[in-house]
Amino acid sequence: MSMNGGIRTCAKLVRASEGSLSKSGTRGFHSTGVKRMGGHGHDEPYYLHAKHMYNLDRMSHQKLKVTLGVFTAFSIGVAVPIWAVHFQQKKTASG
Repeated sequence: MSMNGGIRTCAKLVRASEGSLSKSGTRGFHSTGVKRMGGHGHDEPYYLHAKHMYNLDRMSHQKLKVTLGVFTAFSIGVAVPIWAVHFQQKKTASG
């Protein structure tokens, strides 16, 4: 019987504190405003170079740069798989 009384007392305390708990906070959706690209992102002085960035026909030393770029990409494309196969075979042979 005393346990039943204790449960009733706890229930009364919970009911009494529910009113103060529900008033302490508000529920609802909240979002911040739309972000503007104010001082960065679309400012003209910082992106003046973008107008001529992809004019490849006007690039200085175009033949040298394109040749080196293609050779570098091709070399990486060939060397990495060869190194990977060699590494795997060396790792397997050591066991």
